[in-house]
Amino acid sequence: MFASSLSRRAVLAGAAAVAAVAGVPVLAGQASAAGSSAYRWRNVVIGGTGFITGVLFHPRVRGLAYARTDIGGAYRWDDRRDRWVPLLDHIGWDDWNLLGVEAMAVDPAHPDRLYLACGTYAQSWGSNGAVLRSDDRGATWRRTDLTVKLGANEDGRGAGERLLVDPRDSDTLWLGTRHDGLLRSTDRGATWAPATGFPATPSATGQGVTFLVAAGRTVYAGWGDGGGANLFRTADGTTWEAVPGQPSGTAARVPIRAAYDRHTRELYVTYADAPGPNGQSDGSVHKLRTAGGGWTEVTPVKPGGTTEEGSADTFGYGGVAVDARRPGTVVVSTNNRWAAVDTLYRSTDGGRSWRSLKDTAVLDVSETPYLEWGEDKPKFGWWIQALALDPYDSEHLVYGTGATLYGTRDLRHWAPRIRGLEEASVTQLVSPPAGRAHLISGSRDIGVMYHERLTSSPAHGMATNPVLGSATGLAQAARRPAYVVRAGWGENGNGAYSHDGGRTWAPFAAQPSLAEDAPGPIAANADGSVLLWSFVHWDGTKYPAHRSADNGATWSEIPTFPKGATPVADPADPALFYAYDTDTGTLLASTDKGRSFTARATGLPSGDSQFKLAAAPGRSGDLWLSTKGNGLYRSTDGGGSFAKVESCRASHTLGFGKAAAGAGYPAVYLVGSTEAITAVYRSDDEARTWVRINDDDHQWGWTGETITGDPRVYGRVYLATNGRGIQYGEPV
Repeated sequence: MFASSLSRRAVLAGAAAVAAVAGVPVLAGQASAAGSSAYRWRNVVIGGTGFITGVLFHPRVRGLAYARTDIGGAYRWDDRRDRWVPLLDHIGWDDWNLLGVEAMAVDPAHPDRLYLACGTYAQSWGSNGAVLRSDDRGATWRRTDLTVKLGANEDGRGAGERLLVDPRDSDTLWLGTRHDGLLRSTDRGATWAPATGFPATPSATGQGVTFLVAAGRTVYAGWGDGGGANLFRTADGTTWEAVPGQPSGTAARVPIRAAYDRHTRELYVTYADAPGPNGQSDGSVHKLRTAGGGWTEVTPVKPGGTTEEGSADTFGYGGVAVDARRPGTVVVSTNNRWAAVDTLYRSTDGGRSWRSLKDTAVLDVSETPYLEWGEDKPKFGWWIQALALDPYDSEHLVYGTGATLYGTRDLRHWAPRIRGLEEASVTQLVSPPAGRAHLISGSRDIGVMYHERLTSSPAHGMATNPVLGSATGLAQAARRPAYVVRAGWGENGNGAYSHDGGRTWAPFAAQPSLAEDAPGPIAANADGSVLLWSFVHWDGTKYPAHRSADNGATWSEIPTFPKGATPVADPADPALFYAYDTDTGTLLASTDKGRSFTARATGLPSGDSQFKLAAAPGRSGDLWLSTKGNGLYRSTDGGGSFAKVESCRASHTLGFGKAAAGAGYPAVYLVGSTEAITAVYRSDDEARTWVRINDDDHQWGWTGETITGDPRVYGRVYLATNGRGIQYGEPV
């Protein structure tokens, strides 16, 4: 076996109501909308790239496992094909908030049953959560909408499973929420109500229930709000009590995860001073003898020491897994240990002694080279909270990180076990008209990648010199495709250029002072002689754009450029640039290579920074403006005037690809709607008519960031998603 413009920051919302409505069927495999064109959709392979928040082996079925992610859905392991199978790609545009999976549960007595608690954000603008339940291991689903919010991409997302099938009754399920206490269902998740007798009081800013775990017939619940007891249990499903004698203090403030050794009848619990994955500086590990009630601290290494380099060795504890075959064998993970790097500790004597698995680890990342992050070798991991041990193989251990899932079969040799699991949040796509790569991409967290092959992780890993985190800009000179520029968040510079189509890079010799704290989109004119760089802070603050005519050696401010706008180069005329001021609904243009901008068309839709301007390839002044629900507009006179495209009801992002045979205009690709359905469309006749090219099984939640066709392959389209990586489709 194995391997958005939407904020990733967790701002907790107020408490919601706690009733639930009856289940609604949501079946994968529904018929596609009428008029669809048959397409085959696959991931462009990067390999992981996101936070794996949970892995769960089925206790009774060899080779069956599930994984959850913070923004990219859930997966089932296909042991025969040696890869992960995505289970939630059918989640549509309006339900994007359900692609974050807060928790998952399996039924030991019914191997085909799977339950997911979905909901990415608990903030006021996020929709309520839902419970999805399947009788066929995630092939089809039924759905119950909740009246509470869940937070799969908020602080505490790497804690344990908050969803549990009751060990006494398969029809009874428990669901722990962040701000609305403990919920209970007696009809297999179809309806939910507050659990009676649960003693902890939820708050609008706490963590609520951090995990639910069965120890024999007893259910234990971790509680992350602080202020007293943080571990509760019930033996009868009705009467709850605080577990006597439980540890206290800073190192045991928040219970993170728990695992039960049925042989020794001991419950192991990991703790930290904060929910994580960030912000932890202290932690501990304790075990409870469930029969006698005695607690023992078994912390492998106490946080707070000093590394060899003199840095403070602060961290918490995260994952925990017990060996179903060997009594007293347990593995725990550190978390947020940046100075000494996180590790796994393994004990074979019930926690009396431990050894670090990192110390003898041999890591092989040849399948996903980006994991070296521009260094000589990869590090063992970070954000290690997901940890699972195969109940049928004592040396088959997997653990998740902020970017991948590592696995071993011998406790020494480790490699990513990530095939089929793609969780990148993609922001930039360029498909070059020539060269070795058909695609260059930019994503949050992993920067820019050069895709010579779509079916394997880029051989050179992420773009280096410098290494950037999240990409904010990526552009190619239309008449000089070997010249590419990029921008993003980084510690050693925020911009770079390439003279070989994006394969290798060099940093700009200089950069504006704004670049370090507010890198934004960047553009190169048609011949690559001029760069325009816009600056936007992550909090939305906009700053003046700057111009360089010497490949980034010097920069000058552009007073007339609208602050925060995205510069767009004319693909045919090197003297022309465009910018759309979303604050005022004004199209501005420059005829002097970006030195100055003047207003052209006015009175267009305004008020949304996600409105997007695109220039049709090979044509001067042919501009398309996506304004979400306000529709799609087109100008053929360089922005002097715009006409609304009547065939399009809504347009979120638009791109171009190779023209159809006999057509005189590039294929146009759209994420938007022609009637009621927000979907992916193609037009071969300049947007007079459209055909839907995705289907109900392939929707991937929110897909409004960017889309582009391939200029060399008719019909091939690349689509950015917010958590399911890069999807590419081809006609079948």
